[in-house]
Amino acid sequence: MIPVTRLDGQAVYVNADLVMFLESSPETILTLENGKKVTVKETIPQVVDEIVKFKSRCYPGLYENKQPS
Repeated sequence: MIPVTRLDGQAVYVNADLVMFLESSPETILTLENGKKVTVKETIPQVVDEIVKFKSRCYPGLYENKQPS
């Protein structure tokens, strides 16, 4: 789950695994797998950072830069 803020200031958590895509128009809109949309105050880069942080906690080492052996 990632924290985001609705336009009315309400803090909510979104399941990062259900985010299909992000768009900016000019607010950031998260479209979920079920077709529902969540409009948030955070920018797309901020949402992406939250998703990466979440996935890094779930899968330690997966998102680190690794040198090929």
